[in-house]
Amino acid sequence: MPDTPNLISLNDACRLTSLSRTAINRWRGVGKFPKAVPLGDKRVAFVRAEVEDWIRDRIADRNREVA
Repeated sequence: MPDTPNLISLNDACRLTSLSRTAINRWRGVGKFPKAVPLGDKRVAFVRAEVEDWIRDRIADRNREVA
């Protein structure tokens, strides 16, 4: 199903962003990281495309600061 979002684990989000679990949870706590998708007791995932967008936004912010 091509319209089904691809979910990734918190550990995968850490690998994609190079951030620790603590750092991601801190960003989540202040609303500056994509919202988690609850999967069950103590289990969450993230929409891969949203995390990738978040990474692209960080790069765009960096490029704006340089310009």
